[in-house]
Amino acid sequence: MCGIVGYVGSKPALSILMDGLRRLEYRGYDSAGVALVDGSGVSVTKAAGRISVLAAQLTEPMSQTTGIAHTRWATHGAPTDSNAHPHTDASGKIAIVHNGIIENYRALRTFLDKKGVKFTSDTDTEVLAQLIGLSYDGDLEEAVRRALHDVAGTYGIAVVCADQPGLIVAARKGSPLIVGVGKDEYILASDAAAILAHTSHVVYLADGEMASITRDGLQTTTLDAIPVTKDIEQVEWSLDQIELAGYDHFMLKEINEQPTSLETCLRGRIDLSEGQVHLGGLVDRMRDLVHAKRFILTACGTAWHAALVGEYLFEELIRVPVETEYASEFRYRNPIIDEGTVVIVVSQSGETADTLAALEEARQRGALTLGVVNVVGSSIARETDAGVFLHVGPEIGVASTKAFTGQVAVLAMIACLIGRRKHLSASNAAQFLEALAKVPDQTRSILDQADEAKKVAERYVDRENWLYLGRGYNYPVALEGALKLKEISYIHAEGLPAAEMKHGPIALITEGMPVVCIATKGTQYDRIMNNIEEVRTRGGSVIAVATEGDHAIEELADVVLRVPDTLEPLQPLLTAIPLQLIAFHAAVLRGCNVDKPRNLAKSVTVE
Repeated sequence: MCGIVGYVGSKPALSILMDGLRRLEYRGYDSAGVALVDGSGVSVTKAAGRISVLAAQLTEPMSQTTGIAHTRWATHGAPTDSNAHPHTDASGKIAIVHNGIIENYRALRTFLDKKGVKFTSDTDTEVLAQLIGLSYDGDLEEAVRRALHDVAGTYGIAVVCADQPGLIVAARKGSPLIVGVGKDEYILASDAAAILAHTSHVVYLADGEMASITRDGLQTTTLDAIPVTKDIEQVEWSLDQIELAGYDHFMLKEINEQPTSLETCLRGRIDLSEGQVHLGGLVDRMRDLVHAKRFILTACGTAWHAALVGEYLFEELIRVPVETEYASEFRYRNPIIDEGTVVIVVSQSGETADTLAALEEARQRGALTLGVVNVVGSSIARETDAGVFLHVGPEIGVASTKAFTGQVAVLAMIACLIGRRKHLSASNAAQFLEALAKVPDQTRSILDQADEAKKVAERYVDRENWLYLGRGYNYPVALEGALKLKEISYIHAEGLPAAEMKHGPIALITEGMPVVCIATKGTQYDRIMNNIEEVRTRGGSVIAVATEGDHAIEELADVVLRVPDTLEPLQPLLTAIPLQLIAFHAAVLRGCNVDKPRNLAKSVTVE
């Protein structure tokens, strides 16, 4: 959600900034802008709409070697030219780009109004620009520092000034910023994707830190001007991983990457000869985890669905009480966290605002916190007590696919690791891990039949209401399948525990309504078959996701999509994939922007 790019060096900044913005398009935005600075002043160009609209206004050669740029996802103020970033102060000498929300901007705006400051936008960000301008007396870093001491809220900012044209001042609180380190150049960004074309060496800013960046060096301090020594780290992703590689859509690329991403996720962590799991990030906390009295898993969106699968896995393999909480609710409740409670936060980006707030709530109440995230160096990865990375590679498509299966795989390994230390027998653990190790190859066999999912989409794409039904481990998959269809094809869909259909939603079923039933072999197979009968009786069209070799299902379902047989706790890793494919093809058939669905962002860094 929103993107920041900054450059200071010896090269013309504009092309680097625009390339960085394009690489951040997947985060979601509705306007874009750029500010270039040299000794003659600050040149700001911005436009509502796509980056291509901005690029059309930037046809003249620009030689400035310092600049900042932004893609905005509207919060305060409509997506208009005037509300787009960068924003300037009253003098026009200072320009700022900002991710996050200034919570006390109304009070600050009232204060600035009384000072005679005239505003040109409806945004909270302009308030910060004007506040910095009011504090400026020739030292940009000190002006930023003074202004931020008056600010409540979250921010990742980059600021430039015409009086100091080779300088970018950056600061963060609750919104990510990293600095790419090149040869006589630095690239500031909110996401590594904007940097990888130029360098893989980065410095991660932490909350409450500022950076003064020139082509000659990087200096970091706290907001109280205390120097901070930062390590230069290596980004684990490569440039080719964030490019389309022959695919038309990132989502399809990432669906098809799941065999490989799961192999990478599991590699070196499963010891089949010993029937053991090795997770280095948890080694120092194993005693606490084994003696935990309760687990709380908290997340948002797709990650919440993965966490719900994790709840079932933990209860079965560890045999302790587990709750799955929406992070957006957990953060505002008065949750009971007793001694021995472990809170696991699940997030692809590691920057999800609600999940970060839930993490902070858990920490303040004394819980041991674990992170299950994909992005190394992210806020959640840095602020949890311990954790496990997914290692599934960058996920560019807004609709999460390979991160979901990676999250489920990691939670399965954590459950087996702790369960084996408690009551899980060696033979049962070995059986579980052997089945888990087969999953990457099994996903390949599902993808080999991808055309069947496309045919389902073609057959039902004109229907505006779908139901997804599942039981047990496949109930979270029903939720996830419905979410995928909603978020990229804009078809209304509802995921339900199959038994709950009779408690109201069965009234929705009409002739020909698509009802996706996840009906794999397992302990609840006979019951889901009964639910299918109930759907058929009311004229619904049954799309069944079933186990290979199950022929009985063919008598009841209009369409059958097959997945290989596996242990019931691991079925979500397989049954989710046909539903991802249905959603993808439905979106393409409806002419939707698959990778950048309307109103959505990849990393939700504001409430």
